[in-house]
Amino acid sequence: MVSASASNVSAILLLFLSIISTSRVAFCGKFYQDFYITWGGDDHSKMLNNGELLTVSLDNVSGSAFESYNQYLYAKIDMQIKLVAGNSAGTVTTFYLSSTGSYHDEIDFEFLGNLSGDPYILHTNVFCQGKGNREQQFYLWFDPTADFHTYSILWNPQNIIFLVDGLPIRQFKNLESYGIPFPNYQPMRLYSSLWNADNWATRGGLVKIDWTQSPFTASYMNFNADGCIWSYGTSSCDSNSPNSNANKGAWYWEKLDYSDQGKMAWVQNNYMIYNYCTDTKRFPQGFAPECYLTNLP
Repeated sequence: MVSASASNVSAILLLFLSIISTSRVAFCGKFYQDFYITWGGDDHSKMLNNGELLTVSLDNVSGSAFESYNQYLYAKIDMQIKLVAGNSAGTVTTFYLSSTGSYHDEIDFEFLGNLSGDPYILHTNVFCQGKGNREQQFYLWFDPTADFHTYSILWNPQNIIFLVDGLPIRQFKNLESYGIPFPNYQPMRLYSSLWNADNWATRGGLVKIDWTQSPFTASYMNFNADGCIWSYGTSSCDSNSPNSNANKGAWYWEKLDYSDQGKMAWVQNNYMIYNYCTDTKRFPQGFAPECYLTNLP
């Protein structure tokens, strides 16, 4: 449940934690080295500033999308994004990892646009072997259209952690020992897109895109990936691969410590607006099994 407003003390603490957390992120790379445009062409997707800035746009002709050259089997991914400003109702900006096929795995950030003055909704989901329905949604504690903010996916053998400006907002643990699927054998590429979803994105599809406001544009910079690159059926983190231990790095073993759990609880208590683990109307026969195991170490 979202509180009406956070206290001044909590807001100051969150700002401090955000600055400290974000300062730990190291950025590198050019977009043209890591990504290629898959939809919209040069009219709707542009790599600028010598490949350090990428923009995608949506109008009534086309949306746009790009994806990574590399596939990963576990990774820590960081991207700074500035979302569509103004009346973004009906638009969805996505940033996600996904494999392919009907039994695919997927780890989603989706940003659901809204009318001017109303907050964006950050929609998260995890698919395992083709099955999703694990949505959690949040408001953000800042204006995501005013400046760039860092959105991160940490995916390792222990857990999946979603982070915003270094603050954990969601954790999906590896509970395979309890019979719960976890993404651990299908390599995934990184995808991003901006597209028309006004049949569902804003107030369940009641608010449509105002095309007089187009083109709608989202911007990306400072992409960073520390990961196990999948190539020709082998992971760079396999024990028989050169530099396998160095490729893993600290991120490969990372879980939430006590302090991180407190930060995540703060976000969820104040800014979570939907949790599949509490939706009795949608799941009258009972929740997904992981919902009953959230307190396991």
